[in-house]
Amino acid sequence: MKKQITELTGVKEIARRANVSIATVDRVLHNRKGVSEQTKEKISKIIEELNYKPNLLAQRLASRKTLRIATLIPESSNETSFWEAPLQGIEQADAEIKQLGIIVDKYFYDQNLIDSFVDQTRIILESKPDGILLAPSFIEESVVFTEKCRELKIPYVLIDSDLPNQGSLSYIGPNLYHSGYLGAHLVSYLTGPEDKTLIVNISREIDNHHHLLKKEEGFRAYFKDHHKPDNIIKIDIRETDLKSIEHQLSKVFEENNDIKVVFVTNSRVSTVAHFIESLGKDLILIGYDFLKENIGYMDKGVIDFLVCQKPKQQAYRGLMSLYQHLAFSSPVEKIYFMPIDILTKENSSFYRN
Repeated sequence: MKKQITELTGVKEIARRANVSIATVDRVLHNRKGVSEQTKEKISKIIEELNYKPNLLAQRLASRKTLRIATLIPESSNETSFWEAPLQGIEQADAEIKQLGIIVDKYFYDQNLIDSFVDQTRIILESKPDGILLAPSFIEESVVFTEKCRELKIPYVLIDSDLPNQGSLSYIGPNLYHSGYLGAHLVSYLTGPEDKTLIVNISREIDNHHHLLKKEEGFRAYFKDHHKPDNIIKIDIRETDLKSIEHQLSKVFEENNDIKVVFVTNSRVSTVAHFIESLGKDLILIGYDFLKENIGYMDKGVIDFLVCQKPKQQAYRGLMSLYQHLAFSSPVEKIYFMPIDILTKENSSFYRN
């Protein structure tokens, strides 16, 4: 096995073996001009033989160049605390890289308002960041934003929801389609031929929310692929306050007394749990995300299963990948799917986002 040598000793040894100056070695290491191809090849071969690795951190500190990264995610709200976890991941990464000359500017938008998202993207582009970490919610507006980023040659990493074929540096998050597919597989064990399953989408901008639509697509595909009767009914709830959600659900259950399973496609499953608890019916409730309010209803036996995909780790990994790419030109994995975890009352106390 080759033994890696230290920074200073390594440069001197490379220069000695190649019979060139330390300055010449430095030019090759930093890909600067002024070295013949023959000398460059000779030095590169010696670098490989010695298993020499330059100290990237020292180079970063010596460059004294400040890099600015903008992050754009939805703000946490009274309706869902989901986005607290990604913010914690961003803050953790920020604390680790700020001493290296990296500035992280945090921007937030209202997940219920397209104009809020558009306004924030405009402000970010005007600030001319070196890179962007984005959690997209509105499909068309996100595509317009990322197209502008590509025009300006600003690399961006996506978390939580992907925008296929949009040229991101990386996507770090769940496979939304397979997440819904898994939910349907779970439901198939819990229902009989005559039982109905209710899909609940809760969002003011459902038609624009890629992550909800892909989950539903995967859910339905499972039954089609396995030639099973799906008996699926669906409700799209666009008014997201608790009173409106309960009113809409009441009408569905009045018209369908044979619903056995309720599948909620996002983290707002606690609002559905609140309704089901008051209904007093024996139903199986499946939803998303490791949130305090959701775990509370799971502990009470109202929510049976939660599908979770580590949002804190998504944001942390996304920001660190962007930093390493900008600072060191490190290669970034194009797609990094997070694990799809299933939580129950029995294992939720051991879980970490």
